[in-house]
Amino acid sequence: MTDKDDFPDCFGDLEKVFPMGPNGLRETPEHCFYHCPVKTKCLQQALATKDGIQIEEEVLERSTKAGGISFFERWSRKKQAHRRGLKMKK
Repeated sequence: MTDKDDFPDCFGDLEKVFPMGPNGLRETPEHCFYHCPVKTKCLQQALATKDGIQIEEEVLERSTKAGGISFFERWSRKKQAHRRGLKMKK
């Protein structure tokens, strides 16, 4: 699968490849995780969308509240995500 036409219909669709799970967190479905040969590229594509950038910012917020990252690291990562979002608008 190298040609874009060869990708499955769900390729890069955030709600199909990284949907919200029953516990309120996003999860990769089992059929994607174990059986899809392009799962890494697919998830990268899905997370590179505007909605994916918003999800990344939400994860950063939770990490900060849980003490996983510092304020400055969160600020830096959010700034990077924001810049990627601005590039998408051009």
